[in-house]
Amino acid sequence: MSTQNPPSYTNTDAQRGYSHAIDEFVDWYCSEPRLAFNRIVVLRYRSHLEGRRLAPGTINLRLGAVRRLAYEAADCGLLSADLAAGIRRVRGMRKIGVRLGNWLSAEESRSLWQAPDPSGMKGKRDRALLALLLACGLRRHEAVSLRLRDLERREGRWAIVDLVGKGGHIRTVPIPDWVREQLECWITAAGIDDGRIFRRVDRSGQVRGDHISVKAIWHIVKKSARKAGLPSVAPHDLRRTCARLCQSAGGELEQIQFLLGHVSIQTTERYLGSKQRLSCAVNDRIGIEPSS
Repeated sequence: MSTQNPPSYTNTDAQRGYSHAIDEFVDWYCSEPRLAFNRIVVLRYRSHLEGRRLAPGTINLRLGAVRRLAYEAADCGLLSADLAAGIRRVRGMRKIGVRLGNWLSAEESRSLWQAPDPSGMKGKRDRALLALLLACGLRRHEAVSLRLRDLERREGRWAIVDLVGKGGHIRTVPIPDWVREQLECWITAAGIDDGRIFRRVDRSGQVRGDHISVKAIWHIVKKSARKAGLPSVAPHDLRRTCARLCQSAGGELEQIQFLLGHVSIQTTERYLGSKQRLSCAVNDRIGIEPSS
């Protein structure tokens, strides 16, 4: 068995994803009688996942969690090294093609962040949050962790300075003036003078606690999307949309990479969907169309 340690997952979202994947495997494992935790069992689990018609990336995440579980079990002396090595040799699914993401147009994006009613405290908070996600491309856990002291003026403009993102990578995110206005509207109304910016608001409109959860952001996006008549919008679609709108406005690929905090330029290209253009598809005019 390889002596190389598996990667350490310090990102909150990654930890949550692996925990959920392990819980799913344990539930499946306990639902059917079997003798041992071994390679054959994991192969059967992979077949089970394939039968559910999950995406290759999702299946590979599930299998990666199982391999991690096997490694930890062997490290604690609960599983033999040979059995753990067999489990770690179970291959994942091969990704064929590029999965098409979900992007919003400029008009749809404007409708989304303007969907919450600004007359109430929740509306002020949600408008500021949605504007930040769409215009600055923040991840959910980055928005949750954002503190008032993180907002500073640099080179004559407001920015989120030294934002610690996925994998511990640090970046500075410029804040457009109109987004700053939405943030200021919420911060002033909520009376926030220190600590985290986005906080829970109860039914009476009172600000409670010192932060909101990443799950709350999911619900805010979903609720606002329904109100704006935009089905099937997820929080990460807003980050993807930010990249696409920046490109449409003439933004350079390298600058979009800096904005989103991607280590690899290929990751930014996937966010842009630059590998395939649907608005001007290559097969629109190929010479066999009926003449008008």
